[in-house]
Amino acid sequence: MRFEDYHAVYRRKTSLSKKLYSRSKQVFAGGINHNIRYFSPYPFYVRRAAKNALFDVDGNRFTDYWMGHWALILGHSHPAIVSALCKQAKSGVLFGTANAVSVNLAEAIQSLMPRAELMRFSSTGSEATMYAVRLARAATGRRVIAKVIGGWHGFNTTLLQTVNYPFEYEESLGMVQEEEHFLESLPFNDLDRSLKILESRKDDLAGIIIEPVLGAGGCIPATSEYLVGLQEFAKKNSSMYILDEIVTGFRLSIHGAMSIYKLEPDLFTLGKIIGGGMPIGLVCGRKEIMSLADPILREQKFKRCSIGGGTFSANPATMSAGLATLQYLKANREKLYTKINGLGEQARKKISAIFNDSKFNVKVTGTGSLFMPHFLEAKASDDNKAVDNALSVATSNQELLNKYHMALMAKYNIFFLPGKMGCFSEAHNAGDLKRLIYATESIVASDLGRE
Repeated sequence: MRFEDYHAVYRRKTSLSKKLYSRSKQVFAGGINHNIRYFSPYPFYVRRAAKNALFDVDGNRFTDYWMGHWALILGHSHPAIVSALCKQAKSGVLFGTANAVSVNLAEAIQSLMPRAELMRFSSTGSEATMYAVRLARAATGRRVIAKVIGGWHGFNTTLLQTVNYPFEYEESLGMVQEEEHFLESLPFNDLDRSLKILESRKDDLAGIIIEPVLGAGGCIPATSEYLVGLQEFAKKNSSMYILDEIVTGFRLSIHGAMSIYKLEPDLFTLGKIIGGGMPIGLVCGRKEIMSLADPILREQKFKRCSIGGGTFSANPATMSAGLATLQYLKANREKLYTKINGLGEQARKKISAIFNDSKFNVKVTGTGSLFMPHFLEAKASDDNKAVDNALSVATSNQELLNKYHMALMAKYNIFFLPGKMGCFSEAHNAGDLKRLIYATESIVASDLGRE
């Protein structure tokens, strides 16, 4: 079945969404409020969500593997979170002053991730990584930040470089070229080449920022050797080692990826899961670094690193939802992580087997509850090709991946944001995995690749 045929099936079942998209284009740039939420021919519009499913305006029910940008580890509208939000709403959702529940959430995070000696809430992950960079520069008196090619740390200006293929081109209009002089890009999972680059910039290297799992870059785990090697260089060079755990924090384990890899970051960022579905970002780290943001230093401007948080930072609604999430995770950690990580492992194995028993050469990457297939070239030449960096992902067959995701959506009501990795939540079960496997088998057997 051709792309156009999948689109025709999709259009027939989403006529009201099509009308909403036409209206949306009149009020939003491109008809959308986050670039990646657009997919061809148009996105469906959600009316409500519950557990593992999205219900659109046309009455379709989609089993959801996107799960709010991977933030909803407990599923949609979890009773514990709904209860916490309803209770808090009666007392107020925005005070614009300090509130007790923010202290409770911070203490809960600190108890599970002790390297969060001090922290500062914001409303987005982009803000959190921006603040981490500023703190690193303030602590070291240096300017250069190193990131990996394909690494995504939000839309802040400093880090919006070498994100999308072709990586040597600017990511956006409106960027100031001088910014490029203070950012260095490293080849992911290639320690020798990365260390050579870092050595060339060591005198002005403020920090290294990295995701333990390359998220938007293709759901690729970093090797332990790579993460530890970068950390050791940063430590020896008195540079800051910044771990971006906005995706992996509380997703891979209740103590984060830093516990799995036995890392000791100077600074790290969290988001997504810690907000319980509400807007959030968090920068954390060693006390002596985070103390540079102490507002008591306001009268000593030359000693202070000015980071904010924003009007809605640490708002009691988000704090309540986040606290309910962490309390639930802590009380159910063994059962919950065993379940979702087990589903992820089975998905990676079974999807890989289905494709590779056919004419397709597919590598399924991921770890824990995260997974993503990559369509490579003909089997004869690429059987041993690794998918271990953003370049190998970008040069795989993106059209075929989008076609697979559209087939799942149009024919089987299974939703992955086309071209992006999927995840399991506590609300998913073995039956969902079975239906995903059945749909994949059917697509491979009768549809995918047939023109």
